[in-house]
Amino acid sequence: MKQKHTIVIADDHTLFREGLRALLCAHEDLEILGEAENGQEAVRAVGKHKPDLLLMDLSMPKMGGLEAIRELKRQEPGTKILVLTIHGTEEFVLEALHAGASGYVLKDATHEELVLAIRSVLREKRYLSPDISAKVIEGYIDGRKAVKSTSSWDSLTLREREILKLIAEGRKNKEIADILFISAKTVAKHRANLMNKLDLHSASALTAYAMERGLLSK
Repeated sequence: MKQKHTIVIADDHTLFREGLRALLCAHEDLEILGEAENGQEAVRAVGKHKPDLLLMDLSMPKMGGLEAIRELKRQEPGTKILVLTIHGTEEFVLEALHAGASGYVLKDATHEELVLAIRSVLREKRYLSPDISAKVIEGYIDGRKAVKSTSSWDSLTLREREILKLIAEGRKNKEIADILFISAKTVAKHRANLMNKLDLHSASALTAYAMERGLLSK
């Protein structure tokens, strides 16, 4: 009988978690011990079950994915963490690896690639999706910060961060303008600057980024 490797799944989308559970349960050597729908639940679930591996998204409510990874590496260093996310930019990859993740897979990966990534990480190997640029991989392995992991965030002004939080809360330009006592035209300009600086071009992408940064957890 094959050794069972235990896993906790953390993602804020119920259907996605259920799909992952169904896929992974088809493998005799993989056992799902629990699920979490936000960063805080992920930390608690790992503390309770002490799985071999946590499979988690980065854009999580209540506690961002990066914050959760750092907390888990302090509390449960024996649990490996494999990130499964839509974010393929250098900034997110480097931050996740430096926070303590052992692998990074994009959500458009195939079932076969995901299982390969899981088994690689369980064997103490690092795994990064092939779609992630060689520049990121080489920069991390060489110990050189080819891209400053916090450069995009650091480039935001205080006002832009305020507006990012309000956008993530679902506020429209007129509402944001009223809250901050500025014109809707000024809000639109700040929104455009945010999208250009972060290379994110939709409200949903900005919201996911704000969640990851913990702007909605307070």
